[in-house]
Amino acid sequence: MNKRLCALALLVAVGCFSTQDGFAKKKKSAPPSDATAGAFDYFLLTLSWAPEFCAANSKGSNTAECDPKEHMGLVVHGLWPQYDNGKWPQDCGGPSVPSSIVKQMLPIMPGKDLIQHEWSKHGTCSALSVQDYFGVIGKLYHELRVPDNFQSPSVSAQTSPAKIEKAFATANAAPQSAFRIACPQNEFSAVEICVSKDLQYQVCPASLKECRAKSIKVVPVP
Repeated sequence: MNKRLCALALLVAVGCFSTQDGFAKKKKSAPPSDATAGAFDYFLLTLSWAPEFCAANSKGSNTAECDPKEHMGLVVHGLWPQYDNGKWPQDCGGPSVPSSIVKQMLPIMPGKDLIQHEWSKHGTCSALSVQDYFGVIGKLYHELRVPDNFQSPSVSAQTSPAKIEKAFATANAAPQSAFRIACPQNEFSAVEICVSKDLQYQVCPASLKECRAKSIKVVPVP
């Protein structure tokens, strides 16, 4: 009887060590998170091209972003504190976004979960209050002058990333190198805008990925 109890105790002990080791390995495999609010070099404002997202993601067909009645073009994906070396701080901790601010942001950032996620992961590291963070997003979005070709195009078009960057730069009296185009599968999916901490357009660092395609497709607004 004692031998059985000892054997059982040994199995339990081994199981406990194995479980703890499993948790430790899982924790080590998680990506490191720099949680220093305010310690970053610049902001990256990312505006997604809704028509491309909706065409490429069938799961998004029921979202406000993909509602053909809304005719959405460029919408806010996020405003991200960035380091010049290509890394970023994240998950710095803070309160959730009040429903009043969520409601205010939905016309340009169509997704309640997206709004909460972007604040939790990126906004909390901006050293701004939740109200000021989304206030900055609204200011940058509404002050951005979108070139005519991207206001509400009704037909598909082929163009180069450089031409899109130049069009945005010219419309906003900003350096062309302040804009970057995202182009998965050679389709225009987003414009990324580098902004200084005092909210001025600035040259993007070399670490920020560029679209290398010579020509990309611009999906029309439905």
